Amino acid sequence: MAALLRVSRCLVVKCNNHVNAVQVSIRSMASKTQVGFIGLGNMGNPMAKNLIKHGYPVIATDVFPESCKELQELGAQILDSPADVADKADRIITMLPSNPNVVDVYTGPNGILKKVKKGSLLIDSSTIDPAVSKEMAVAAEKLGAVFMGAPVSGGVGAATSGKLTFMVGGPEEEFNAAKELLSCMGANVVYCGQVGTGQAAKICNNMLLAIGMIGTAETMNLGIRLGLDPKLLAKILNMSSGRCWSSDTYNPVPGVMEGVPSANNYQGGFGTTLMTKDLGLAQNSATNTKTPVLLGSVAHQIYRMMCGRGYANKDFSSVFQFLREEEGQ
Repeated sequence: MAALLRVSRCLVVKCNNHVNAVQVSIRSMASKTQVGFIGLGNMGNPMAKNLIKHGYPVIATDVFPESCKELQELGAQILDSPADVADKADRIITMLPSNPNVVDVYTGPNGILKKVKKGSLLIDSSTIDPAVSKEMAVAAEKLGAVFMGAPVSGGVGAATSGKLTFMVGGPEEEFNAAKELLSCMGANVVYCGQVGTGQAAKICNNMLLAIGMIGTAETMNLGIRLGLDPKLLAKILNMSSGRCWSSDTYNPVPGVMEGVPSANNYQGGFGTTLMTKDLGLAQNSATNTKTPVLLGSVAHQIYRMMCGRGYANKDFSSVFQFLREEEGQ
């Protein structure tokens, strides 16, 4: 009798294990259903490519049709509008330049919310005002969808290699669902809190990035004028207490590093216009919270000047070139 009971229990355990395995298999297959991607610029394009590399069928659109060609060749389905994407996919990622672009893509006449499905997960990786992120979350919730802000850090290089850092704000119970997709594009996916907190973290990061880049550019320029070889100076900085990301990973001086915008006439990378926009967001937040940001304010002024001097479409590390030109006037 005991032997019979053991055999029965063994069969039950095997049966349960089989059921669990089938359920996991079904979830795995379901997780590879199509993902919408809107915004195929310098960052969005490589991010969408990494989703395809991980086996996700991608449905995409961009305001510039030519931006879609490369992704289409990799098998992505290209549609005409964000609304069309929302009609086909219940998980959508957006990567857009600014507040107005996000508002239009989500709530415009051909926006996502015109055809969004109930239960859809909407992940916005744009860097925008935390207040706008919260507005989109409220609008999505009214239609039964979930909106999460997940801005990124790392630049085009990290977007291409799949090593971005995502700062996620939204309902905590939805974080794992978002992380499944974001982990295909990033090495770090950090939950920051409710909607808007991810944006807050990104704004703070980019303010520090701008300050650090200006400091690195000024330091390198001074060293060069004092007769130091720029490669030698960079080497010394990077083994000393002045080391930072702008000096050791993204050096702004042409000829010091390969594979960075300064080695390519400051083409590609993170545009001066976008950095100026992010610094403006930081300034607005500082004003609203009565927070003194003295260096952040100066950095904003410098990048605004650069936009008016022909640097708008160059990488933000071109501040080195800007300073060199300023000294000649």
